[in-house]
Amino acid sequence: MTQFITTLDLSNTKTAQRILTIQRLAYRIEADLIDFDGIPQLHESLSELQASSETFIGYHVDNTIAGVLSYETKNTTLDIGRLVVHPDHFRKGIGRQLAQHVETIPNITKIIVSTGARNKPACRLYESLGYIRTDTREIVAGLTIAFYEKVKAD
Repeated sequence: MTQFITTLDLSNTKTAQRILTIQRLAYRIEADLIDFDGIPQLHESLSELQASSETFIGYHVDNTIAGVLSYETKNTTLDIGRLVVHPDHFRKGIGRQLAQHVETIPNITKIIVSTGARNKPACRLYESLGYIRTDTREIVAGLTIAFYEKVKAD
């Protein structure tokens, strides 16, 4: 079994469609966990995904994308926009490896991410990787978001 991480090309429709499939499956599970169906990425179209300004990296298992992380950088801060793993690959460390991979990007001093506060698996993942919860806010009625950051060691 070959496993590797690469940057993904969203202009490739097949790649973008695979990301969309994984994203919808993963965010459906999160929506059920946090009891909120309004997660924007759950309803994103293929063209909206392909128009994203984020950089996407994929974790491949035997040449099939099994997990995806997207991010944007501003100055020396990296903002994780989404971290999704296909449900067939849950609990295999794929999310952890993708999150650790972005920590190796040069010239980044801080990484930020947010997730549904009731998404306990995601909160546990970030906390186990050394992220500190900096805030918890109710964004809309019924949706509370946990904000995390990690300052990279030199």
